[in-house]
Amino acid sequence: MRRAAVIGAGSWGTAVAVLLARGGLEVQLGARTAAQATEMIEAGENRRYLEGVDLPDSVLVCPAAEIELAGLDLVCLAIPSGSLPQAVGAIADRISDRSSVLLLTKGMIAPLGQLPAEYVGERIRARAIACLGGPAHAREAVSGSAALVLGSGDADFRDQLGEVFDRAGLVCERTRDVTGVEMAGAAKNAAALAAATTEPFGLNAAGIATAQVWRECIAYAISRGAELETFSGLAGVGDLTATVLAPSSRNRRAGELLGRGTPAAEIPALIGQASEGLDAVPLLAAAISAAGSPAEALNGLAALIRGEIDAETWVAGLHLGERSKREAA
Repeated sequence: MRRAAVIGAGSWGTAVAVLLARGGLEVQLGARTAAQATEMIEAGENRRYLEGVDLPDSVLVCPAAEIELAGLDLVCLAIPSGSLPQAVGAIADRISDRSSVLLLTKGMIAPLGQLPAEYVGERIRARAIACLGGPAHAREAVSGSAALVLGSGDADFRDQLGEVFDRAGLVCERTRDVTGVEMAGAAKNAAALAAATTEPFGLNAAGIATAQVWRECIAYAISRGAELETFSGLAGVGDLTATVLAPSSRNRRAGELLGRGTPAAEIPALIGQASEGLDAVPLLAAAISAAGSPAEALNGLAALIRGEIDAETWVAGLHLGERSKREAA
C-alpha cells in the first residue's frame, strides 16, 4: 500500500490524511473547493478545521474533483452521511477494482437507512471496503493519543491498513464486524444527541434517553448480525463516552440547541458543520421500526427533529415508557 486519496478536507479527513502520510503513504487530500485547497496549500495547514497541525510534504492538497483516482491503493471517503450519495456518484466509475475504500462516515444513508459500507459496496467495485470507528477526535488522533477500531471483512486489507495506522502512532484495533462498528457509530450519534437534548430536564432524563436509544440500536444491530462485544468496546461505549463528554462535539452541541427549541433545520448553520445525529435518527427510527424491532425512543426523537413535538413532550414520553416497563415486569 503506497498511494492514497482522502476525499473530504474537514477536521477528520485532514487528520486521516496526516496519519496516512505518517504511516508512509503518498496522499492526495481533496478539498470541497479550489479556494479551500489554495488556502490550505498557502498556509501549510487546515486553519479552518485543524489549525496548528502541519500538513506533511507527502500530502498533496487539491480540489476533490481533480483527484487522480486511477491506480490508487486506497480511497478514503471523509464525507457526512447526507452528502455520501452525491460523492459516491461522482467517483464510482473512476475507482478501479484494485483500489480499496475506507469509510469515515458515521450514520445512515438516505433514503433506505443503509449503513455506509453496504451503500458503497453496491455502487463501487472496490477490492475491499473498511470502516473506521471508535472515539475519533481529529486533534487527539494526530497528536498520537487516540485509539480507533478498523473494521473490514477482508483480513489482508485489514492487516495492511492496520499496520499503516500503527506506524502513524495510533492504537488500532482490528475487527471483521463491519456492521457492528458502523451501527455503533450511528448509535452513539443518536444517543449523544438524545443525552444533550434531555439534559435541561435533569440528568435522570438524560440517562433514560441515552439508555433507551442505545438499547434500541443494539437490538437492531444484533438482529443484522453485529457482535454485542463491539458495542461494549471502543467502537461502542468508548465512542459514546467521548462524544457525550466533548464540549466541541457536533452532536452534543446539536442536542443542546434542539433541547432549547431551536429548529433542527437551523442547527447545522449555527454549529458550522453537519451533525450526523440529526440526519441519522429519522433514518434509524424508520429502519428499526420497519424491521419490527422496538424504536419508541428513536421515533420520539425523530418526531422532535421533524418539529412534530417539543422536547418536553418527548421527555414525558420517555418517563412514561420506563414506568410502563417497570409495571409490566
